[in-house]
Amino acid sequence: MPDEAPVGFDILLTEGTDAPRPWVACADPRATARRIADEVERHPAASVALVHVLRMGPALAPPDRLLVESLAYSALQGGADFRAWLAASPPRRPRPSAEPVRLSRDGDHLDVVLDRPWARNAFDAATRDALCEAFDVAAADPTITRIDVRGTGPAFCAGGDLTEFGASRDTAEAHRVRVSRSPAALLLRCAAKVTAHLHGACVGAGIELAAFAGRVAAAPDTVIRLPEIGMGLIPGAGGTASLPVRVGRERTAYLALSGAALTATEALRWGLADEITESRWH
Repeated sequence: MPDEAPVGFDILLTEGTDAPRPWVACADPRATARRIADEVERHPAASVALVHVLRMGPALAPPDRLLVESLAYSALQGGADFRAWLAASPPRRPRPSAEPVRLSRDGDHLDVVLDRPWARNAFDAATRDALCEAFDVAAADPTITRIDVRGTGPAFCAGGDLTEFGASRDTAEAHRVRVSRSPAALLLRCAAKVTAHLHGACVGAGIELAAFAGRVAAAPDTVIRLPEIGMGLIPGAGGTASLPVRVGRERTAYLALSGAALTATEALRWGLADEITESRWH
């Protein structure tokens, strides 16, 4: 590994362990590069969109990064790759909840709890709207000084609810809704107050939103993944804005294009988590 990372590369792989950012350490860089190349060949539109959005990020303010991400995501929703993924996906039954997010307040402390354990707290429209309300209140109320975000059941959040994928055929309207009802944009306004408590599966939206938090605590069983490229999409819950701030655009690209799973220990080493701690919400 060179003393200084070369510029102009979207992913940098090296042998060994404990490689500094932006490098990704792996046992066989050539084999890993081949797997990533195969994924790019299978999903060229999503792969190119991801890299372009990540490259643009450093020049943009965080709200603008969310806007660009949403535009790219909506374009890919109308693409052949995503439609093929939808057509090949088995039918799924909705698993709604009357209260997908529970709020409780004790003095200056607000607990925000994802509470659809039977669906591994999958991120659906009702969860999105409830989180928007929670973070809007938290950002507007200066007497709230500490916010803990948790999930009940076996997983913090297993990503987007697949029962709702492809439900909107109007991608322009989907973009409008995404930017007008954005938990990520509201979380940004109160991020310094927020600690996200991860455990179990933290997939897609489950890590994309959590990475905006001022502090991230991961239980030892935490497993992080960005699976969207395999669906013909890119992260759409803010991941191209949140993860690069913590781990850099190169490591974000690696996670998305490789589909690799990151353990709690690896997340701590990369800076995607700030501490490893047991969770009482399992």
